[in-house]
Amino acid sequence: MIILGIDPGAARTGYAVVEAVGDTVLVRETGTLATSAKTPFYLRLKSIYQRLSNVVAKHVPDEIAVEDVFVKRNVRVALKLGHVRGVVLLVAAVHDVPMGEYSPGEIKQAVVGTGNASKEQVKFMVTALFRLTETPPEDEADALAVALCHIHRQKLNEDTPLDILHKRYSC
Repeated sequence: MIILGIDPGAARTGYAVVEAVGDTVLVRETGTLATSAKTPFYLRLKSIYQRLSNVVAKHVPDEIAVEDVFVKRNVRVALKLGHVRGVVLLVAAVHDVPMGEYSPGEIKQAVVGTGNASKEQVKFMVTALFRLTETPPEDEADALAVALCHIHRQKLNEDTPLDILHKRYSC
C-alpha cells in the first residue's frame, strides 16, 4: 500500500510518500512545496495543487492522509491553512484517491505515544522509526508522521479484537 502523507501549510507544505509492505514501511520520497509570500495567495494555492497532482501522478498512492486544521492563536493563519487543506482534498477527489484526516494530537499519539509531543520528539521518532540517516526538515517529518499515523489506523481497522490480543500476547 502506498500512502501520501501531507502536512499542509501556506508557506510550506510537506509531503511524504511511503510504502507499507507487510510490517515494513519504506520511504519512497519526501519533499516540501514552498511558496513565496510575495505571490498572490490564489496563485500559491494553484502551485500547491499542481505540484501535489504531479506527486500523485508519479507515485499513484492508494490513499492520502492529511493533518487536520487546528486554531492555536491566529485565526487568519488557520483560515489560510484551511484553504490549503481544501486544495489537498481537491487533489484527492480529482485523482479518486481515498482520504484520511487526523488531528495533530492523533498523529503525535500514533508516532510518539503521547498527543502532547513536541515537534522535536516527532522528528526524533520519525527518524528512528524509518531508520533515516539524517533528520528530515520539520514539514517533511510531519508529513512522514501523518503517513505513519494513517498506516497505524488502517492496521487497527483491519484487525479484529482477537487479532490484536493475539499479537499483543503471542510469544
